[in-house]
Amino acid sequence: MSSTSHAVEVAISRVLVGIDFSDCSEKALRHAIAISRSYGAKFYFAHVVSSLGFVMAGPEVTAMAAEATARDVQKLETYLLQTGALTGISYEAMVLQGGDVWQELEQVAEEQNIDLIVVGTHARTGLRKIALGSVAEAVFRHARCPVLTLGPRAPDDAPPNARLRHILCPSDLSPDSAHAAAYAASLARQHEARLTIVHVAERAEDAKTDDQERDFEARFRAYLPGELPHNWTFRTQLGPIDQTILDLADMGRVDLIVLGVRASHSFAHPHGWPHAYKVACEAACPVLTLRCGKEPQA
Repeated sequence: MSSTSHAVEVAISRVLVGIDFSDCSEKALRHAIAISRSYGAKFYFAHVVSSLGFVMAGPEVTAMAAEATARDVQKLETYLLQTGALTGISYEAMVLQGGDVWQELEQVAEEQNIDLIVVGTHARTGLRKIALGSVAEAVFRHARCPVLTLGPRAPDDAPPNARLRHILCPSDLSPDSAHAAAYAASLARQHEARLTIVHVAERAEDAKTDDQERDFEARFRAYLPGELPHNWTFRTQLGPIDQTILDLADMGRVDLIVLGVRASHSFAHPHGWPHAYKVACEAACPVLTLRCGKEPQA
């Protein structure tokens, strides 16, 4: 993403995905390749051998695990080349060693100036527990660049040419969510996609006034350079926030949900982080989160 203080325009030139050879990371890999091809972006796929799992065994076992992983990554690279998945794509395969997996991926993201991180997630809903997975959660919470999460219900493969047809962007009408809406609008314009911006209110008295809606639209337009997408709508919907977003995405056959995430890592809505977390876990489409606003003071 390239931006100024007044405008948001989507530009993806470097994509990173962390792999652990699980089904969910393979899904993320396929989507990341499709996006890289669509944008002509360089593609990085990395596996981190964490020394935390070998503390009792010692450094020799860690080194052996790294060597075995390097062979597995080489096999994956060979397979992707043989199937044509990487044809015409600039890419780099990495095997990293460190203690914390996210810290290693974060370093790559900073050193390579990554524009998008793609991560696969899993969800456990027993006893109302929802989990992205420890590494995916760290990426989701802490990444400075936009993050695309793919939960269990998301498609196994990206659509042809990674083409988007319908984008949903929840908003609380704040400046932060206006920034996210502008990013979604830029994507919609690039893909000639339909864009729905929705304000979800749990109670009728929480619905915003006409003046607040007009102020939001003015901010939204100010963030977006050029013309608005041709096919975009704004609506207010009453209901539980996270479930309403999920239901709207299902009913509207949405290809992507775009969520603004504040620097404090809460979804840009007064009710905060848990809603973004559930949406990322349970959506039947990819969920794109991007950080908005200033970093919190220490």
